[in-house]
Amino acid sequence: MATSNSYKLRCSIPGHEMDVRGLAAAVFPEGAFVSVSRDRTGRVWVPNSSPDRGFTEMHCMSGHSNFVSCVCMIAPSETYPRGLIATGGNDNNICVFTLDQPQPIFMLKGHKNTVCTLSSGKFGTLLSGSWDTTAKVWLNEKCMMTLEGHSAAVWAVVILPEQGLMLSGSADKTIKLWKAGRCEKTYTGHEDCVRGLAVISNTEFFSCSNDASIRRWLVTGECVQVYYSHTNYIYSLAVFPNNQDFVSTGEDRTLRIWKKGECTQTIRLPAQSVWCCCILPNGDIAIGASDGIIRVFTEAEDRMASIEDLQAFEDELSKATIDPKTGDLGDIKLEDLPGREHLDEPGNRDGQTRLIKEDDKVEAYQWSVSDGRWMKIGDVVGGSNQQTSKSVMYEGKEYDYVFTIDVNEGGPSMKLPYNVSEDPWLTAHNFLQKNDLSPMFLDQVANFIIQNTKGHVVGPEQPAGGDPLTGGARYIPGASDERSAFGADPFTGGGAYSSAALRQKTTNIYFPKTDGVTFEQANTPQIIAKLKELNGGAPQEHQLSEEILESVERLLMSVCEPCSSKSPLTIQQINLLWKASHWPEDIVFPVLDIMRLAVRHPQVNESLCGEAEGVQLCNHLLSLMRPEGRPANQMLALRTLCNCFSGRNGRALLMAQRETVLSRAAELASVCNKNIHIALATLVLNYASCLHSQPDLEAKAQCLSVASRALETIQDKEAVFRLLVALGTTVASDQTAKDLARSLGVNSQISKYSSVSDPSKVAECCQLVLKELQ
Repeated sequence: MATSNSYKLRCSIPGHEMDVRGLAAAVFPEGAFVSVSRDRTGRVWVPNSSPDRGFTEMHCMSGHSNFVSCVCMIAPSETYPRGLIATGGNDNNICVFTLDQPQPIFMLKGHKNTVCTLSSGKFGTLLSGSWDTTAKVWLNEKCMMTLEGHSAAVWAVVILPEQGLMLSGSADKTIKLWKAGRCEKTYTGHEDCVRGLAVISNTEFFSCSNDASIRRWLVTGECVQVYYSHTNYIYSLAVFPNNQDFVSTGEDRTLRIWKKGECTQTIRLPAQSVWCCCILPNGDIAIGASDGIIRVFTEAEDRMASIEDLQAFEDELSKATIDPKTGDLGDIKLEDLPGREHLDEPGNRDGQTRLIKEDDKVEAYQWSVSDGRWMKIGDVVGGSNQQTSKSVMYEGKEYDYVFTIDVNEGGPSMKLPYNVSEDPWLTAHNFLQKNDLSPMFLDQVANFIIQNTKGHVVGPEQPAGGDPLTGGARYIPGASDERSAFGADPFTGGGAYSSAALRQKTTNIYFPKTDGVTFEQANTPQIIAKLKELNGGAPQEHQLSEEILESVERLLMSVCEPCSSKSPLTIQQINLLWKASHWPEDIVFPVLDIMRLAVRHPQVNESLCGEAEGVQLCNHLLSLMRPEGRPANQMLALRTLCNCFSGRNGRALLMAQRETVLSRAAELASVCNKNIHIALATLVLNYASCLHSQPDLEAKAQCLSVASRALETIQDKEAVFRLLVALGTTVASDQTAKDLARSLGVNSQISKYSSVSDPSKVAECCQLVLKELQ
């Protein structure tokens, strides 16, 4: 097949009624792709055999109640051999479609604002990003994790090929790397909103930004290259199969092709915003723009449009009007511009732009290397350093300016006409009234008018996550910065959970473990001796009275008696123990050891872990578990939490406080102390045991996440063994939990333990977990 050295138009597809916001190559049929639009639909396009080398609409999908912002393909599975299509919208929802039904087969709800980016991974994992500042991990119709850490809208997400690694890019100008639900790294360098991400390999990725730059990063954190060519916001990126060359699109009306690190071709479009792009399997490039048209470009000569269609495209481009306030032409002074003779000189590079004066008009031309000539790309309207005599027509009237306003970024574009002789505040007020918008935007709209009519180009420097996000003359009032708590969205039924536990083979003696593991060992004389020693040396105001010491000692002796002879305790004894546990942190550890033993006693468990007092106990222990705290206190607080599982009240308390407890406990994996690691592993195991017979997928996801993260740093074999039992207990009999564990890369993470010889239980348990995850 003959190929040229440059891309040319293959076809234009006018299927959507509004901006095309997302594109994705489909798995089936061959050569097909999917588009989504502000017209609230998604469409599947298949190549046809007609002479126009175009595409035919095979399928139209609807299900969103507002604009559709993004799309991605979910890989084929046994259930869906043709794969699935996921779309995100301004209705805060994600719709999932098959290729043959117009309505979604299910919807994913949980985000609190627009879902603006999606990425799919192995085993059916789906990652979403939203204006609510979070990203969410979904599997089998359930939200498994909520990734929190960004301070503004999450505009881009991508799942890396290495299992368990995910990236998010945000309007806070940062990119974050996530593993097992935890932020492992933050990449800084972009000077404005990060709008797009694209995977190069296991170890590298691209990002693009409103700062008009593209960056190439190593996953380890280094930015190894910065690419400049675009003159305005860059919205999307797509990488060619060779994992080196790529394409980009943006607010400067262009598609740019990059090869060997250089921008080798610039294709101008007759639309201001080129929102999205994707590379088809045959190497053709599809782009979606603000004029609602999808255009496909190709290098293959036999797929290029006819000469007539190519000329029609060039004519359409030449008739476009270019507003210099978009920032991509620089300052224009009519009297300084050359005439048409300037076009007799060849350009220096593909995409180079020249402005010429033709009578009282300014025309823009772009150099085409492949054609060896200057192509007209439009008429320039309105000077940026002075007003030209050219006015802008809107609804039959002439105005000095007609701004395009995007409300909430995904809404319909609205026009704001303005003359410099008018009061900007009154104009803003009338605009808000006419379009039924909240008066709270009055200051923002008025200031926008003032800033954009000063006679100079407004630079791209904007507050993080603020306005405008879509170009010099495009404005988005009131971006939300609302945050949701980690994993706060409720779960809806319909998952793949089976309440009937599958019977394990008799050879598996390790999991599922359904009863809690406690720390029973106690040397009561030593504990009391240490308590009295520290009390004697304590400052006067912290010394315990003889009465308290005797009461605590009697309580300790009672709770350490064999179960059959446990003496009843008094409320006063329990209250005095609680009071003593607030000793200064440098001397409180023997009291914590007593509490660790005491919470196993039914009376203490009921009293300290009850509805009224339980949260206080939890908060007190968590405060002692701060990463900067004392290791002895951290260990004993963890052991106390483990022993709370021995009573009904303690279990109920810890299940209610699970998110907070496990999040704080997970931080202690980085403390270099094997006793802390064993206690942490035991806490995760006890949670897994409680959850084994429950269909709480969110809780299981947190257990998997904490166990997976802990295994990265913990070396002690007993702690590793307990974490393996926790993993096995969590995934046993639960297909969704198994899928999530696989997507987090648990298999590769634990495989090294399958050959541990001492103790043998580590290898045996590991092999059984790996068998579960096959």
